[in-house]
Amino acid sequence: MSLPDSLPTRVPLITAPVTPFAADGSLALGSVEALAERLVRQGVDGVFVNGTTGESHSLSVDERRVLAERWVSVLRGTSLRCIIHVGSNCLREARELAVHAQQVGASGIAALAPSYFKPADVEAWVEASAFIAAGAPALPFHAYDLPAMTGIHLASDRFLIQATERIPTMAGLKFSNPDLVLMQRCVAALGPKQELLYGCDDLLLPAVALGATGAVGSTYALAAPLYRTLQAAAARGDWALARRAQRHSIRLIEILGRHGYLGSLKVVLNHQGLAVGSVRLPLRPPAAAFETELLSDWESWSVAMGEINAAKA
Repeated sequence: MSLPDSLPTRVPLITAPVTPFAADGSLALGSVEALAERLVRQGVDGVFVNGTTGESHSLSVDERRVLAERWVSVLRGTSLRCIIHVGSNCLREARELAVHAQQVGASGIAALAPSYFKPADVEAWVEASAFIAAGAPALPFHAYDLPAMTGIHLASDRFLIQATERIPTMAGLKFSNPDLVLMQRCVAALGPKQELLYGCDDLLLPAVALGATGAVGSTYALAAPLYRTLQAAAARGDWALARRAQRHSIRLIEILGRHGYLGSLKVVLNHQGLAVGSVRLPLRPPAAAFETELLSDWESWSVAMGEINAAKA
């Protein structure tokens, strides 16, 4: 794969949306439309449904199907891609979810490798991925590399090369790994129509500089304009502003992570009028005593984000 001589002004930003829950813990499907409308306004390029941010491993297979159907339906007629994560510790369930994603009209699928019984080597990871991808032969397939959650530390560049030979629909990687050396090896291994979607929001600037062709992240629902400012500043060589934007992204992640990242993310979204409810056990929401502090920090952060975005001109 040949890399461009200059940084792109804009790489696709794909939001990993939260899964909205009602007060009784059931799916709140009525909130998906409001979430989608917000993402369209934010100017993102797609959604990554049933991923880590969506608490997919806390959902039943039936719930994952219903949620996928809802997102595909709501996004129909928009320009947003809808990639459905179908990974599961049970490969047969993962393949069934892949079949379903193609049936309902998803744009693509992705899958984590099984992480309870883990693939012992790259070849086993490729074989498992090929089994899943075969369930949706008309959809692009992205392998999802997330070692912090799966505990799988395999050479994803070698995986990409072998999977491209084995899987006709191999479209690239969703690479949620802070190892930027490995990321560069993966970029070098990409085929001409493949992509590397980077999944660490706090490292987007170096990832794009090193060849990431897109990004999937949870904070794009809150701050997509900040990441657009970051990209545009870097593309024109305004590194001071680009670094400032990236530091502000890191600050947001620190604010959310202080009292439980996903629970805090949902508190902020609820505060903004999006009825997404709370998280499911074993995750827990921030204690009520900390919500005021969280929202105060969020409001201060938002003011500063506006100032950074205004500086892009």
